Amino acid sequence: MLRKLYDWVFAQARSKHATKALAVVSFAESSFFPIPPDVMLAPMVLARPERAYFYAAVCTIASVLGALLGYAIGYFLEPVGLAILAFLGKADTFETSKALFQQHGAWVILIKGLTPIPFKLITIASGIFQFNLALFLALCVITRGARFFAVAFVLKTWGPAVLAVVEKRLAMWTFIGLAVLVGAFVAVKFLF
Repeated sequence: MLRKLYDWVFAQARSKHATKALAVVSFAESSFFPIPPDVMLAPMVLARPERAYFYAAVCTIASVLGALLGYAIGYFLEPVGLAILAFLGKADTFETSKALFQQHGAWVILIKGLTPIPFKLITIASGIFQFNLALFLALCVITRGARFFAVAFVLKTWGPAVLAVVEKRLAMWTFIGLAVLVGAFVAVKFLF
């Protein structure tokens, strides 16, 4: 079953609609969707390394546009934004987050935008806390661009060699990936 899912993701990465799907996922992840775009970006870059930086640009642009939606949800629809934060288990840290944003808002956006922390937490909170919109946009471009272009660079440069190793031991690497993902989510729960 794991092999079928793996092959299916790679098939999607090669499909004619892959770029549009990547843009939709990148946009949605910045405001409300739970799955990060890296899940699509990685196999797309591995499938077509010559388009790595194009895919990173698509992710960046769509993510920044989605960040604007997240900001708008927090700014104009605060009850909806708070409901999303509550759904994600972050309502209890609201006051702590507010103080953190007031003291170090730019750093919060830059650092957390590079991590596996769901970016929608940052975008919605930025709107709720009425963070400076122009600075917010600039920081989103920097942090999301850095993240997606770094992923594209690493996968384009070392991806084919790593891909051969991953394909030989797919189950082991899947387990390691899931362990890292769970560890990241546990760390996020205690950090934000």
